[in-house]
Amino acid sequence: MARLIVYYAHPGHRYSQVNAKMFARAQAVDDVTIVDLYAEYPRHNIRVDIEQKRLLDHDIVLFQFPLFWYSSPSLIKEWEDLVLEQGFAYGSGGTALQGKSMMLAITAAGPEDAYTKDGYQHHELRTFLTPFEQTARLCKMSFIPPYVLYGSLKAAAADQTGGHIEGYATLLQALRDDRLDFAAAAEHDVLHHDTLPILAEV
Repeated sequence: MARLIVYYAHPGHRYSQVNAKMFARAQAVDDVTIVDLYAEYPRHNIRVDIEQKRLLDHDIVLFQFPLFWYSSPSLIKEWEDLVLEQGFAYGSGGTALQGKSMMLAITAAGPEDAYTKDGYQHHELRTFLTPFEQTARLCKMSFIPPYVLYGSLKAAAADQTGGHIEGYATLLQALRDDRLDFAAAAEHDVLHHDTLPILAEV
């Protein structure tokens, strides 16, 4: 069994149409550590000692958030800046995270075809997530392709998010139970709920 921690970050949690439901569903998954960053650090006064201990105590670190201006909400960046210190996460002697894994669970308001060279975003979603992938690499962590819901606002309005939310629970359980085929997952740019039954076979 892998030790999984989920960091949830949504500054507008009470207005969330998808992430709040994903967060609630994640809380119902046994033996997974769940941290609501905005609830825990409303003034961004991040406790580095606590967060570094959490990282040491877990094997897989998953950040859940809505895509904000092609990146994460600001608190995650603040968390990275403070917690991933030289000598701890990278640099000389910085091997605390070596061999661990990082993953993202993201909602994007734009449709999937927007995140192509010919779409109005002009780049694939993974291009915007390069800083996270490179952070994992610098910290000697593996980067698992992100779990993504495109067109999240329209999906929520049409009440079509149930499969994604249940897929999220399936993903967390698979990560916790060491049932996710990392090699098969790596063949995908992003993961969707309909690919998880294949990737998470017992």
